[in-house]
Amino acid sequence: MIRFEHVTKRYPDGTTAVDDLSFEVAEGELVTLVGPSGCGKTTTMKMVNRLIEPTSGRILLQDEDISDVDAVELRRRIGYVIQQVGLFPHKTVLENTATVPHLLGWKRGKGRDRAAELLDLVGLDPSVYGDRYPDQLSGGQRQRVGVARALAADPPVLLMDEPFGAVDPVVREHLQNEFLRLQAAVRKTVLFVTHDIEEAVRLGDRIAVYGEGRIEQYDAPAAVLGTPATDYVADFVGADRGLKRLSVTPIEPGDLEQPPVVRLDDPLDRAAEQLRAEDARWAVVLDADDQLHGWLSAEQAKAGALGDKPGTVREHARRMEAWLPVGASLKQAFATMLQHDAGWIAVIDEDSVGHFRGVLTPATLHEALRRSTAADARDITRAEVELETVRGS
Repeated sequence: MIRFEHVTKRYPDGTTAVDDLSFEVAEGELVTLVGPSGCGKTTTMKMVNRLIEPTSGRILLQDEDISDVDAVELRRRIGYVIQQVGLFPHKTVLENTATVPHLLGWKRGKGRDRAAELLDLVGLDPSVYGDRYPDQLSGGQRQRVGVARALAADPPVLLMDEPFGAVDPVVREHLQNEFLRLQAAVRKTVLFVTHDIEEAVRLGDRIAVYGEGRIEQYDAPAAVLGTPATDYVADFVGADRGLKRLSVTPIEPGDLEQPPVVRLDDPLDRAAEQLRAEDARWAVVLDADDQLHGWLSAEQAKAGALGDKPGTVREHARRMEAWLPVGASLKQAFATMLQHDAGWIAVIDEDSVGHFRGVLTPATLHEALRRSTAADARDITRAEVELETVRGS
């Protein structure tokens, strides 16, 4: 979709902002450009819509050299979102959102309908917010309008220059979540400039880590964190890159342990015997459809079984609050363990049925992270990695 071929930007004073840059962005991919101030990431992005012209090299958009396209026409084909948003203060939210469709000659009704559709998509009810003016919105709401406006003409490419940098951390995280949800729905090709490695890792399908006008590493977030290409990249992503990698490493079925399983309607004395035979401290409790219900401790099972009327597992099982679907990140798993003060979490299928798949413990979480890092380093799947156990004897 976007291809840079030996692109250089050199200013008259001799400053080289971008030096011999070559990389590609696939259709529907979100690429984050990350690096310190002055490294050339914003220059790179602005050359795509010709706000800055390269000194040499070519930039191709859908296999077309952008230098052969009228600059104004090109910009109307590319969505652009900046940190300051840049809404027109004298226009309503709906009018702001419909700006580009109107410039492209869309009929007024069609443009307003498209604007209303996009406002709804970014979580702003057009019947509530459409007639408001920018100064009547919060910073986060204005940023959402900026994203909606950039998408209004359905451009194939979206350029975003630190769009969430001017809001507080709580709002920023919420906007990131909303943007990931939006991107999953619209699948635009996105160049996203940020100076924050956490944001780059969280949002990007791939990350371009910039040094002085050059890309030091261009790879998937997990690879950048797990196997930095240079000392510069290792220093930039930080000594805590292992912790950052938790957020981009998903739970896979091969990471899971298989504990004893009992059913809700099993006799309690039989469940107690099973736990004793397997020398287990607890068992996962499932219903008749293999859906997660909770857990049962060996102590509860033993005490209940010694009673006059032991009954079934159902009367003694505890509800399980610490659970996640397959594919959730290891960071979510770790956070869930901490939130519920749990020594393990249950993992279920991603589908709506939610069948039980196994459990993740702190030890297997650590192993999953190590296996993921080793797989990237050796260019093999996680299932092919063999590790020495980190569990105690």
